[in-house]
Amino acid sequence: MPSSDLLVDLYQQDFKKIDLEFKIKRVLSTDGDQIIDFILKRFSPRWASEVKSGLYKPNPFCFIATDGQQIIGFACYDATAKGFFGPMGVDENYRSKGIGASLVVQCLEAMYFDGYAYAIIGGVSERTQPFYYKTCKALPIENSRKIYSRMFDR
Repeated sequence: MPSSDLLVDLYQQDFKKIDLEFKIKRVLSTDGDQIIDFILKRFSPRWASEVKSGLYKPNPFCFIATDGQQIIGFACYDATAKGFFGPMGVDENYRSKGIGASLVVQCLEAMYFDGYAYAIIGGVSERTQPFYYKTCKALPIENSRKIYSRMFDR
């Protein structure tokens, strides 16, 4: 399935928070092992590697969604490259509850306050693009060189 890099204009976002029964919060690096375990069990080692780079900063570039003490979702930015949003994932038992959209908005707002004017969402499948358009008006970048294409095994 083809993928595209998407562009988000952070000056056009309203960063309106969705009322959720779950909490969205910036992680502490001390929670890193628990977050990596969550990602390895539900997603992929590649995403775990990306997230590690966002976790181990003085002010981590990662957010989590929690249900009580349980992690149910995560999102990061500046993990693979500066200005990039992602990866992001929500436990399949908690999908379609607004958690993914809330994580996207929280990260994009953090990027805006970190001084970014635009965010890039890399390697988005055609199936997922409507979610990002609806959530933050992300548009495909024509002729993107796709940072993920330089991975050694792709």
